[in-house]
Formats: sequence, structure tokens, C-alpha cells
Amino acid sequence: MIRRHLLAAALMLALPVAAQEVAPAAPPPAPEKPAPATVAIVVTTELGPITIALETERAPITANYILRHVDEARLDGAAFYRAMKLTPDGNYGLVQGGIQDGRKLLPPVAHEPTSVTGLTHNEGAVSLARGAPGTAQAQFFIILGDLSSLDAKPGGPGDNLGYAVFGRVTDGMDVVKKIQNAPVSATKGEGAMKGQMIETPVKIISVKRVIPLPVKPKPAVRPVAKKLLPKKR
Repeated sequence: MIRRHLLAAALMLALPVAAQEVAPAAPPPAPEKPAPATVAIVVTTELGPITIALETERAPITANYILRHVDEARLDGAAFYRAMKLTPDGNYGLVQGGIQDGRKLLPPVAHEPTSVTGLTHNEGAVSLARGAPGTAQAQFFIILGDLSSLDAKPGGPGDNLGYAVFGRVTDGMDVVKKIQNAPVSATKGEGAMKGQMIETPVKIISVKRVIPLPVKPKPAVRPVAKKLLPKKR
């Protein structure tokens, strides 16, 4: 009897811990969050196209304001008129464009700061130019490099609301660089913008939504009939 108990104890010690205790099942992985919704537009300029994803989910106020200008063809015929280089190579700076004809402008849009949207002014970001908060209309700029200094700075001194990022360039940064390298006037512009105004503004031919093409079903593959070769005589 004693030998039987000793043998059972020895077998238990010989088993690995994992075999003696059943580990709890690992929790299932958390489902991945879907990417925020965007609407793609293509800005066709005389130097080439620029595709922009408008942040209709994260910056709905500003993105839908611009989208209304797009749908009403108000941006057609506008221009890029400013090219700012913070470094000689142009890796840091911006290009600015939009509607300068007041008759085509919609009323100003409410300011939507980056502290609310979670967006930032880095490479390819598209943001709305403004004076005081709540005065912005359809003039926008595209960022080259990292200019997160233009983000909202809650608690900072003075006007700390920054600028409203509402989209991002997904294709055509080479065209943005061409615009930035366009010749500028030494005399045009006022204040900080003097010397940054493009001598001959780059025309925006049209701005339209990118409508995805419907996926056509592939035609059924029919078996190819084998050709009978003539028998050799």
C-alpha cells in the first residue's frame, strides 16, 4: 500500500507543471479598428494632378466644407499662388492655393483645431489658411516636411488654436514640389508673405471627387477545344 502511494507521488513529480495544471485559455485578440473614413478628390493643376484624402470622419466640419466647394465646382479655375521654403532645399515649407474670387466663396467655416481632430501638420497634410479663428474660407495649404508647430497648443499664449488640418496628399507630392519650385516675385505679397508669392500662379484646372469604378465580374473561362491534328500518312 505504501509502495503504491510512493509510486503515484513519483509519477506526479515526474510530470511537467503544465501537465499538472491546465493553463487558462488566452483571450481572443481585440478586433482591429477600421481606418477612419475619407473621401478622395483629385486637384488637377497645369503641372499635374494631386490626389487628396479628405478627413470626413476625423475633421468633418472642415472636410465637408471643402467638399461642398468641390461638388459645386467653386474651386475650378482657382490657383496655387504661394510657395514658402523654410530651408533652401525646400524640404520644409508649404504651398498655398484656393479661391481668391470672393464671388465664389462660401461663408467662413467654424474652426476645427488639431487638438480635437487628432491630426497634425506633417508631410502631405492639407490645412485651411485663416486669420482669426472662424474666418477661414477656401484657401488651403499643403505641408512639406514636419510643421507640427502649426498644430493647436492648448494652454499656450495668445492665439493657440493652430490651423485646421482636413486632409492628406496620397498621390502627387512630386507636383507639390514643382509648385514650390515655381519662380516667386521679389515684390508681391505683404508682411511675412512678401517674396513668397508665385510670379505666375499655377492654375487649378478642376477639382473633382474620385469615384471608384465598379468592379466588373470576370467572364467565365470556357474550355478551349483541342484541335485535332491530321494524322501522318
